[in-house]
Amino acid sequence: MTIILIKGNDATLVSQALQTEADALVGDGDRSLMVEEVTEDQYASDGDPELTPLVNAAHTPPFLTERRVVIGRHLALFTKADQVAGLVEAISSPLPTTDLILVWEKAPTAGAGSKMGAIPKSLKEALKAAGAREIDAAPSGKGLKMLVDEKLADAPLRLDPSARKAISSNVGDQAGRVQALIETLVSAFGENAKLSAADVEPFLGQASDIPPWDLTDAIDGGDISLSLINLRRMTQGGERHALQVLATLHGHYQKALALDGAAVRDDKDAAALLGMKGSTYPAKKALTLSRRLGSPKLAQAMQLVAVADLDVRGGSAIPSETVMEVLIARLARMSR
Repeated sequence: MTIILIKGNDATLVSQALQTEADALVGDGDRSLMVEEVTEDQYASDGDPELTPLVNAAHTPPFLTERRVVIGRHLALFTKADQVAGLVEAISSPLPTTDLILVWEKAPTAGAGSKMGAIPKSLKEALKAAGAREIDAAPSGKGLKMLVDEKLADAPLRLDPSARKAISSNVGDQAGRVQALIETLVSAFGENAKLSAADVEPFLGQASDIPPWDLTDAIDGGDISLSLINLRRMTQGGERHALQVLATLHGHYQKALALDGAAVRDDKDAAALLGMKGSTYPAKKALTLSRRLGSPKLAQAMQLVAVADLDVRGGSAIPSETVMEVLIARLARMSR
């Protein structure tokens, strides 16, 4: 029995990874007989959604074929241990003739701004014990950049450095757009065409969303122009509300303020004080910002964010876009 976990919050990348893995498992077999896909609709019940349909499918032997491929979609609906107990049991006592693809993704009915819950510990442990293969279909940070670079390198086009940079910058954290863009460029110019930034820019459209740290990094670097560009990427390309950006900024300066004057020697101490787990890099950035700005400027930054928050909520007749641009420019100038 093969068990695969695909996770990610980019619907396009998740779908691409799922199709690749399902095709590999089906091979030359009859997909209509081999594959059963269970989605949010099947989980519906009178109360909370239930995984019973997926568990039953995993325990159903094949009919008119040697193997079955069972796909469980929208599993981020189930974030509690008791909700996944049946699935954990099915993974622990698998049917040898069934391959299982589990997709940890948000359900279609989840709001656009909603966060995807974490995989329950019991399910993680069962997957690890069963030797499940994990695929991160929507990495972040360096992983995201590597994914975009890999897709561009594999494209049937000769993209010069300026074209690659233009595409990478435009797609932001929506790496799922890359494949569609490549197909469009191939249709327009033909395979193996040599393209520059000037060739691809007419096909890029509006710049996509970027991760929040791109904005805060630009502000901390004192780059007013880049900070304003990144603000527009988040509010226009990413359709983030001004209050969401303000929440990011509040958290950013709050961490630095918490470290101000604290007895911390390095990023590990800072991470422990802030309660951060995993990589200490975010704590290192907060500590650097805290030491660079100092108490007066940190207090001023928090005050600027608080005033902007009130203005965006209706405390001023100034449009929220203008309020945010003035705020970002002031914060970036402060970091110079």
